[in-house]
Amino acid sequence: MVKNGNTLSGWLIASDIDGTINNKRRQLVQRNYDAVHKFIDEYGGNFTLASGRAPESMRKHFKRLDIADGKAIVINGAGIYDFAEEKMVWSSPLNEHCIDMVRKTAKKYPYLAFQVITDKAVLIFRPTVASRILAINARLPVKYYYNFEKMPKDNWYKVIFTGFPSELKLVSRFIESMSNTTENLMFSSVCSYEMVNEDTNKGKAVLKLAEILGVEKEHTAAIGDYFNDYEMLRQVGLPACCGQAPKGMKKIAKLVTCHCNNGAVADLIEYIIQNYGNK
Repeated sequence: MVKNGNTLSGWLIASDIDGTINNKRRQLVQRNYDAVHKFIDEYGGNFTLASGRAPESMRKHFKRLDIADGKAIVINGAGIYDFAEEKMVWSSPLNEHCIDMVRKTAKKYPYLAFQVITDKAVLIFRPTVASRILAINARLPVKYYYNFEKMPKDNWYKVIFTGFPSELKLVSRFIESMSNTTENLMFSSVCSYEMVNEDTNKGKAVLKLAEILGVEKEHTAAIGDYFNDYEMLRQVGLPACCGQAPKGMKKIAKLVTCHCNNGAVADLIEYIIQNYGNK
């Protein structure tokens, strides 16, 4: 029952998962769960999760929250997945130029391994222990390939190159030499280098979801704990970060909450309710 009317129906909150809505032990904090349902059930607000995960590995997190209308920002913002409809409602797959860059890189470095994240499967080229572990975490069906041309080329949302740091530095220089700014390239760790489309990030996807929901940018909020959430915070109307976040994140945040172990998302929701809930 909506006690206060839909006074926050024009708001959208996006939250990172680990170290944000979940605590450092990757457990959902009860205070956050209660606050999310207060925001949705009592105030009519919109809430989403935003992650680098593929749709299938996001599913359990929406189940924990018991959100009926679950639209998630997935694969670093390369897509918005609707769990009610079981489909992408918006996506930004890699274009032909990006795929050709991967083709040329695979040819130049004959021992280089990589995996392609799609909405339905993980395609692993030249499987290694590292690439197999990453695939398991994605919780998607896995397909293995040793011939690049036999790989399906539809709906490539992200490519993750894996290898030794010294090797990946050479790979990154080669890829960047072919870049025409239609792709977004980044190291996600010392042993992994990622490619997504240009301007593909969680922030852009949050604003796209806001557009779909009819939410104005000034009424979008996001919370995260590390620099992979930087673009998401930078682009929304109300950026917030957890108390344990680095100084660089706190500089762009309008609200710094408590530590994630104590209910950081609840702090953000309570702030919005207090300042905007009865207007």
